[in-house]
Amino acid sequence: MTTTIGVSPPEPVREKFSSYAPALRPVLLRLRDLIFATAAETQGVGPLTETLKWGEPSYLTESSRSGTTLRLAPSKDGEGASLFVNCRTTLVDEWRTRYGDELTFIGTRELRLDPASPFPEEILRQCIGMALTYHLRKSAS
Repeated sequence: MTTTIGVSPPEPVREKFSSYAPALRPVLLRLRDLIFATAAETQGVGPLTETLKWGEPSYLTESSRSGTTLRLAPSKDGEGASLFVNCRTTLVDEWRTRYGDELTFIGTRELRLDPASPFPEEILRQCIGMALTYHLRKSAS
């Protein structure tokens, strides 16, 4: 299902967000909003498809195929809110190089946020933009 900014998630996605811990839910929903806002502002991305993949809210650039799938979920330890990308991309390495002092990365696919810390919106916007244009950037290089 294609979803736009300000529109409620599809029912299965809404139910999934409702199942998350109250401390993490606002951060994950804020990430969702930022994904849609960044997609709307980024040339070549187009509409996003919002669905569940691997049982987690996921955001795909199905129409344009410009980027990689973004997934939102609690971190494996349940303490943080995480943005996941495909582990076969170079995104986490790129983000770690640029923002390693400001953000926390786990392995090759996870950007983890502490819900008690300030929300680094501008840095996250840049990371999300890079993910949403990953295939465009790779084919251009």
